[in-house]
Amino acid sequence: MNTAAETHYRPEATAIAVLGALSFCHFLNDMMQSLLPAMYPMLKTGLALDFGQIGLITLVYQLTASLFQPLVGLYTDKRPLPYALACGMGFTLVGLLLLSKAASFPMLLVAAAVIGIGSSIFHPESSRLARLASGGRHGFAQSFFQVGGNAGTAVGPLAAAFIVLPNGQRSVAWFALAAMIGIVLLAKVGSWYARHNERQATRKQPVATTPPFSRGKVFTALAILVALIFSKYFYLASFSSYYTFYLIHKFNVSVWTAQVHLFVFLAAVAAGTLLGGPIGDRIGRKYVIWFSILGVLPFTLILPHVNLFWTGVLSVPIGLILASAFAAILVYAQELVPGKVGMISGLFFGIAFGMGGLGAAVLGHLADVTSIEYVYGLCAYLPIIGILAAFLPNPKRA
Repeated sequence: MNTAAETHYRPEATAIAVLGALSFCHFLNDMMQSLLPAMYPMLKTGLALDFGQIGLITLVYQLTASLFQPLVGLYTDKRPLPYALACGMGFTLVGLLLLSKAASFPMLLVAAAVIGIGSSIFHPESSRLARLASGGRHGFAQSFFQVGGNAGTAVGPLAAAFIVLPNGQRSVAWFALAAMIGIVLLAKVGSWYARHNERQATRKQPVATTPPFSRGKVFTALAILVALIFSKYFYLASFSSYYTFYLIHKFNVSVWTAQVHLFVFLAAVAAGTLLGGPIGDRIGRKYVIWFSILGVLPFTLILPHVNLFWTGVLSVPIGLILASAFAAILVYAQELVPGKVGMISGLFFGIAFGMGGLGAAVLGHLADVTSIEYVYGLCAYLPIIGILAAFLPNPKRA
């Protein structure tokens, strides 16, 4: 005899094994992708490239890695492809092999484009599967998935320093083993996804596709979220690309000391990424978004005016608070446009990629014409944009 409770829909328990596989593959994906910029000094010397050509390689990678993501998500929203993730990792594998053999500038562009395509397939689809495996804990699932990418981005330059630089360009091919491991794991995740789709088809449960607000409010909210992504990733670009130069220039520290400070910041970013989603699940994503952008403002305003010790101390809350935003922003956007998880994931991952690349280029040029200290003084005001979060509607009231 069925009880009343049994007749209500209950979400599946969080599929930790699936989330773990996605997070680990995110680690592998971003580690392999970060090998490309880490190899720039070697490629510049070995193939006699100029800075303009280096910039073009970055542009080709960023374009294929960001612009294709919403298109991939839009397509798979309508036509699910359970094994698209394994296919995307296959593109990364081919890109790495091309990179290991590239003996000319055009071949480097092709390798960068193929690696970028792998990223453009991986991110929207893996974000969609993380949501499916969340059991309703959407923020936790996105944070758990994304922290793997943070770790991979941090490890990539170390892998290049200890493996690729001492052994030459051809040693990049050794990382094909990591891509193969990723393909195997993602094929298993694809099988889980296919079974999930079959169960959903059998249950014939309707999928909510009605936005919680009017079209105008949804577009306004999405525009605010894009502005917050701009603020977050432009400021993060100042750290990820130029923090070591800032420390060396202002405090005359060694490269090793500067790298240690950068590692501390990246560790704080990883911790913030992991915490932001679950906190948003508990107290509401709007409040996490608001605090994670605007709440970092006091620390960013103080940082350009303190000594080396306090610079290192302040970098921890800056990384911790600022990194907590993305999982909350992504899940909030997915809830604004139900039924378009892949498209929204691809759009926001693509914007994040694009803003990071654009920020590095703009801030680098600004540092050339002014100074690196001026850049940090100017970027300190970027979190003021977090005030816009006050105008985000609260989905729980809809």
